[in-house]
Amino acid sequence: MYTIGIDTSNYTTSIAFFDGRIGENCSRLLPVKQGELGLRQSDAVFAHIKSLPELAGRLFSHVQKDRICAIGVSTRPRAVEGSYMPCFMVGYSHAKLLSEALQVPLVEVSHQQGHVAASLWSAGRLDLMDKPHLAWHLSGGTTELLLVEPEDKNVCCTRIGGTTDISAGQLIDRTGVMLNLPFPAGKHLDALRHGAEMTEVFKVKCPGMEFSLSGVQNKVEQFHEKHQNATETAAYALRCICQAVFAATKNAQKAYPGLPVVFSGGVASNSMLRERVQELKPIFAEPQYSTDNAMGVAVLASRMAEE
Repeated sequence: MYTIGIDTSNYTTSIAFFDGRIGENCSRLLPVKQGELGLRQSDAVFAHIKSLPELAGRLFSHVQKDRICAIGVSTRPRAVEGSYMPCFMVGYSHAKLLSEALQVPLVEVSHQQGHVAASLWSAGRLDLMDKPHLAWHLSGGTTELLLVEPEDKNVCCTRIGGTTDISAGQLIDRTGVMLNLPFPAGKHLDALRHGAEMTEVFKVKCPGMEFSLSGVQNKVEQFHEKHQNATETAAYALRCICQAVFAATKNAQKAYPGLPVVFSGGVASNSMLRERVQELKPIFAEPQYSTDNAMGVAVLASRMAEE
């Protein structure tokens, strides 16, 4: 039997199916004008309304409708009180319509829970859905270190660390705008940094599991003004982020000994980050399932719809 997952984040429209073992995700980045940092919610909502029917048509062209047993959807960024973004209502309205038309259960989860599930599925570690573990949610709007615990076939994500101000993704995108790169800038900054020769890094203070990245933005701007080298600036920005994440992860492993750490979210697809934290024995998803996608939502729907 199949489950369908829908996720309409502030960056990507996506719909996926999962058959209990394998799946497929269809997605499209929201259009952002050159030099701008994201979209207004009203523009994001409109973009999702335009994209979702086409993506659904592409997916359903080869999915047997009579085998669909549940529809999953992310309805909010995080599973905490007050977490809300209008763009998620587009996914919810489509998912609700599908569940009523097909007369199958509707499973509601958060965008963050979907990220964790997608990473575990992609890494071949769905066994961790039933065990406590640590997870990073590193994306355009979120840089949170989580204690993840099983909860009624879903996962409960408790924030234990991360940034106290701007996210790693925001720092990357702001650096990208400064370097005239497309938005979102993650993969472009990652590609640009190859060939850098300098090793300078601004070490962010991280006495525990929290750190601030707002000061790093100033350091990146100063670095670029001094060197006027896009490749070196890209590498410098990423080194600063990687150093902070590495330090917080190492401290978390001391505070929660024995727990594996999973990396999810678009920033988790960065090749420098993957290299930097290797000694911590991390669990990474495939890059395409690190960025925003509906695969984890479909996986959670499959688990939660089981009798």
